[in-house]
Amino acid sequence: MPGVSSGFETVDGVLHAERVPLPAIAAAVGTPAYVYCANTIRERFRRLDEAFAGIPHHIHFAVKANSNLHVLRVLQSLGAGVDIVSGGELYRALEAGFRGTDVVFSGVGKTVDEIAHALEAGVQLINVESEAELVVIDMVAGQKGVKAPIAIRVNPEVTVETPHEYIKTGEKGQKFGIPRDDVARLCDVIRDLPNVELRGLGMHLGSQIGNADPLRDALPRLLSAIAYARQAGHPVAFMDVGGGLSVPYESHEAPADIEDYARVVRAAVQEAGLTLLLEPGRYLVAESGVLLTRVLYRKHAAGKDFVVTDSGMSDLIRPALYHAYHGIEAVSATSGSITADVVGPICESGDFFAKDRVLPDVKAGDLLCVRTAGAYGFTMASNYNSRPRPAEVLVDGERFAVAGAREQLDDLVRLERAPLQWRTA
Repeated sequence: MPGVSSGFETVDGVLHAERVPLPAIAAAVGTPAYVYCANTIRERFRRLDEAFAGIPHHIHFAVKANSNLHVLRVLQSLGAGVDIVSGGELYRALEAGFRGTDVVFSGVGKTVDEIAHALEAGVQLINVESEAELVVIDMVAGQKGVKAPIAIRVNPEVTVETPHEYIKTGEKGQKFGIPRDDVARLCDVIRDLPNVELRGLGMHLGSQIGNADPLRDALPRLLSAIAYARQAGHPVAFMDVGGGLSVPYESHEAPADIEDYARVVRAAVQEAGLTLLLEPGRYLVAESGVLLTRVLYRKHAAGKDFVVTDSGMSDLIRPALYHAYHGIEAVSATSGSITADVVGPICESGDFFAKDRVLPDVKAGDLLCVRTAGAYGFTMASNYNSRPRPAEVLVDGERFAVAGAREQLDDLVRLERAPLQWRTA
């Protein structure tokens, strides 16, 4: 999106989150810390919402991207729904103020308890990803005396170009969804089950999809499945095209072409005459967030320079897991530059944020900002090496607040303190 700010801009040599200088946040809450800009989230949501003005649609935020309650509340206040993949995400969504009818429940491995809780909450749709799961949903719904509203997640089996194999979901051989050749048979199976009602069909192609080309291949296959379901007498009301809109992590990367994406999807939705469901995650929150970290040491070894920070792969695992690029910059202007590896304190060779990166000539005590960390950052954080997870901060204009308190050492053992209650089989 040319000309659209991420919310992080340099003012008088100091990087700000909206109108709050990042050093002030570091002084108040310490480091490492995730910092999110509320107005960036609002702007991204409104841009996507406006692209589909004039057709029935609803945006369901993919909670797995960023499940902080206060981030969720920002989106809820805008009229968003949520796409969830676990009972824990359902709990968070309800805590954030979403109603059951705002929820689409996805995921390939829903447990009986999760399905039961979803039905109790009155979710809008449960996405079916296998025939075995369908049978379980029917059973649980029967036990509760309700009719479960379901959707079939179709795997359209199209080629998708993404930066990493692990973020493809719509190609042949993936674990996600129902193979497109099996959809008709599953529609027939559903017709014979008394406790489910087929209300939608959808798909999700993967993450970091930069253009509408995969959709051009996949949408006709989804439309064909929808046509069969309707001809079979199912009361289909929803067409779900998933999420996956890309964001630029490197300066040379182009943002997602929202206008082209909307043109392609709008045409298919108008042909189907259904309500459109969208499930963006990364697009709404990635650029809204940064990881704020402090330099602990400078180190030179084996002809290389290292910048050692107080944050590591336990806080942001994307570089280690996906070889993902994140921009890194000094929070305060610094003269000179170095080429160095930016690494953390974790006892793993994979604990790095950047390799051979040209950086400002920072020294111990300086603050660094790891960009585009608002999606799949804190949600993938862990306590590896018994490290407390970082604080989360929400900025809104000239004010900021702790949106997630930093874990303390006591939190690491809180669930292990009870004396052992030995049992025998």
